[in-house]
Amino acid sequence: MSASSKKQLRKEQGAEKLTQKQIAAQKEASTTRLYTIAFVVVLVVLLAIAIFVGVNQTIKNSGYKERHTVAVQIGDHKLSNAELNYFFIDAVNTFYSNYGSYASMFGLDTSKPLDQQVTDEDSGTTWADDFLESAKETARNVYAMSDAAEAAGFTLPEDKAAELEQNLNSIDTYATLYGYQSGNAYLKAMYGAGATKEGFREYSTRSSLADAYYASYSDSLTYTDEQIAEKDAEDPKVYNSYSYHSYYMDISKFRVGGTTDADGNTTYTDEETAAAEAALRAAAKSLVSDDITTTEELDAAIAALSINEDEESAASTASTNIRYSSLNSLYQDWVSDSSRKAGDKQVFESTTTGDDGTESLSGCYVVYFDGSSDNEFKMVNVRHILVKPEHPTDEAEDAHSDDETYSAEEWDAAKATAEEIYDEWKSGEATEDSFAELANEKSDDGDGTTGGLYENVIPGQMVQAFNDWCFDSSRKSGDTGIVKTEYGYHILYFVGLSDITYRTSLIQNDLRTADVAAWQEELVNALTITDGDTSYIKTDLVIGSNS
Repeated sequence: MSASSKKQLRKEQGAEKLTQKQIAAQKEASTTRLYTIAFVVVLVVLLAIAIFVGVNQTIKNSGYKERHTVAVQIGDHKLSNAELNYFFIDAVNTFYSNYGSYASMFGLDTSKPLDQQVTDEDSGTTWADDFLESAKETARNVYAMSDAAEAAGFTLPEDKAAELEQNLNSIDTYATLYGYQSGNAYLKAMYGAGATKEGFREYSTRSSLADAYYASYSDSLTYTDEQIAEKDAEDPKVYNSYSYHSYYMDISKFRVGGTTDADGNTTYTDEETAAAEAALRAAAKSLVSDDITTTEELDAAIAALSINEDEESAASTASTNIRYSSLNSLYQDWVSDSSRKAGDKQVFESTTTGDDGTESLSGCYVVYFDGSSDNEFKMVNVRHILVKPEHPTDEAEDAHSDDETYSAEEWDAAKATAEEIYDEWKSGEATEDSFAELANEKSDDGDGTTGGLYENVIPGQMVQAFNDWCFDSSRKSGDTGIVKTEYGYHILYFVGLSDITYRTSLIQNDLRTADVAAWQEELVNALTITDGDTSYIKTDLVIGSNS
C-alpha cells in the first residue's frame, strides 16, 4: 500500500499554531539529525523529482577530481566527493520533499545558494554545512549497517533486489524523458560531475542493503508480557490518547493604537500593550466560565467575541485521540492529568521572548477536555478494493476543479463497477485469498502487491464510513460489504482483530525503537569518521532553481 494512498484515507487532524521554540526544535531535528531517518532509497521518486536541486543540463566537467578526491573516510571506506555527493543531494531532496512548503518557516530561502545562507551567526554555519554534516552521518550509518549485514551473511531480499534493479534500469528512461543523451548525463545533472551509473548503483545497493538489514533486525525483536508491563508502569499516561477542543487567540487581534514608522513597523506604548493583554485575558476567561458546559456553547461564545464580528466560522478545533507526545507542551500536563474529566476547561498563555530577553504575552489557548482512552482495544485487519469515480474524457476532467467533484452519473458508474467486482468475487471461490487477488488486479488503491490489506487499523484512522464499517460491534471475520466515501466505493473484507491491543502495540514500538537505536548507535560508533577535502560537493545549490 502506497504511503500516499494511506494518507488519503486517513482523517486529517487539525494543525495547531507552532511556538517559536517548536519551530527551532523542528528545524534542528530536520537538518542536523536528518541521518536518523531510515536509509531507504526511493529511486523512482528521487529520479522523477530531483529537479529540486537545480539540474544543470550542460555539465562538461569529466568529474575526475570529484571521483578521486577523498571527502571523508568512514572506517576503512574512503568516500570520494562524488560518493559523498549522492548522500548530500539526497539529504537536500529528502528535506525539501518533506518540508518544502514550509521552507521559509525553517529560515531556508529556496532562491539562494545553500552555502550563502547562515544558520548560526556565532559559528557562521550555513545550510550547506548542515546538509553536509547530515550527509556524512547518513553515510556513516549506511556503511555501519551494510558492513554489519555483510558480516552476518545477510543479503538483500529477492523482492527488494528486484525492485532495486527495476529502479536502476529506469535511469536511462528518465534521461530520455528529460532530454539527456544518456543515463550518465542525467546523473551528472542530478548529483554533480563525478556521478556515474556505476557509482550510483553502488550507492543505491549499499543503502538498500543497510535499510533492509535495519528493518530485518527491528522485525526480529520480541518482548515478553513482563517487559511490556514494566515499560507501561514507567509512565502510563504516555500510552493513552486524549481528545479535546482548543481555540487560540493572538494578542494582535486585541491591539489598538500604535505608531507606525516609515518602514511600516508598528510599536505600542506600555499602556497600549497592557490594555491589549487585559482584553485578551478577559476574552479567554469568558470562554471558560461555568456557563459553558458543552463544546457547542463554547463555539457560540467564541463566535460572539468582538474580535470575531467579521468572522463567519470562528470556532474551536477538535483534536481526537491525540497521543501524549503530540500534545502541545503548554497544556500537555493538564490534558494528561489522571484527574481530568470531560468538560474541564482551562486557559494557557503563550509568550514570546524579545531580543532583550524579556518575555511578553503573545496569545492564549482555551482548552476544553472531551475525554481520554487507555487504548486497550484490539486493532482490526481489513482488505478493500477501491473503485474511484472517473471522468469519461480528458476534457471533462479538465473541467473539474482541483477538489475533484464528480457528477451523479460518474458516481453511479463507479458504484456499478464496484458491484460487478463484488459479484465476481461472490460467484467465485469467495475466500480471502480470492479477494486479495481481485484487489491486486482491480483496486484503484495500492501498488497491486498487498491484496488491499490494511493491518492494525485503529478507530478514527480511516474516513468515517470506512471506520464505522470496520468498528461495527457486530463485525466478524469474513464479513464483506460496500461503503461509499469521498474517495469512491470500497468493497470491504473483514479479516479479523489483531492479536494484541493498540496499547500493547505502542509499548512494543517504544521498546523496539529504543533497542534498535542502541544497537544502531553501537555499530555506528565503532566506525571512526575522518574529514577530507569536500571542495567538490555541490554546496552552492539553489533548491528552487533548475538552471
